[in-house]
Amino acid sequence: MRRKPNFSFRIKFAEFLLVIYLLAGGISLAFHTGGFVVNFKQIGFSLFSSLDKGVHFIVDGIADTFNAVGELRKLKKDYNDLVIKLENYEEMQRSNADIRKENARLKEQLDFAISLDEKNIPAQIIARDLDNAFTYLTINKGSVNGIRKNMPVIAFQNGNQGLVGKVVQVGTFTSQIMPIYNINNMVSARIQNSRDLGLVNGLGSQDQPLLMQYIRKSVVDELSYGDIVVTSGENDNYMRDIAIGSISKITTLDYNSSLNIELIPIIDFARLENVVVVNQKELNDRKADKE
Repeated sequence: MRRKPNFSFRIKFAEFLLVIYLLAGGISLAFHTGGFVVNFKQIGFSLFSSLDKGVHFIVDGIADTFNAVGELRKLKKDYNDLVIKLENYEEMQRSNADIRKENARLKEQLDFAISLDEKNIPAQIIARDLDNAFTYLTINKGSVNGIRKNMPVIAFQNGNQGLVGKVVQVGTFTSQIMPIYNINNMVSARIQNSRDLGLVNGLGSQDQPLLMQYIRKSVVDELSYGDIVVTSGENDNYMRDIAIGSISKITTLDYNSSLNIELIPIIDFARLENVVVVNQKELNDRKADKE
């Protein structure tokens, strides 16, 4: 007797065939559409594109480095230029400061010269003879400028008007001054407060005090340190009441009837640069006309 095939087996076999057909159709469709075709052109493009990007990155990095070095050199050059400009500016500032100081000194002398009621000749010290007791100063004005022998010389320094000395020798373009600290320069002077009369002379050096003599011992109690000594104006050698110095020491000598008085000069001769030579004769003539 012949057996009939199992119905459930046939159904499973049909399902298996259906799956096979579906897979085969899908694979066939994929090949037709190019889904399973390896795109070597695309792979090569991607590879070379990545390599090109890497090369560009390295080249750009090297270029940036060179640019940075160039910028650094430029910055260093700019810095050095600025340093030089700053040094030049500071030097210019120093020069300007020196010019301002010089202008202030000249203005001081000019204001002083204008304030004087006589003809005067501003001058500048150009040489000093400091090797011996008979010291002299040389100025840059001479006979062509109206300088004459025995003209008094004064100065205005640090707000103080003071006596410098007198002209003793005149050249065409220069003149020689005997300063008050020269041992041969004798100046008739008065103590400003007491009006006592004496003579002042130098000790031969600008670093030493001046010496005042012939002041009576009896007036010693009326004198004080710091009292100002001025020109007396007698004998027409110097104008009256020009400051000479201030009292720094008073000595009483048993064998002498007068005091020895030391003075600190009003003018700091070590720093003296500009002076004024005064036409004393013209001043005297003006005073005579007024009288």
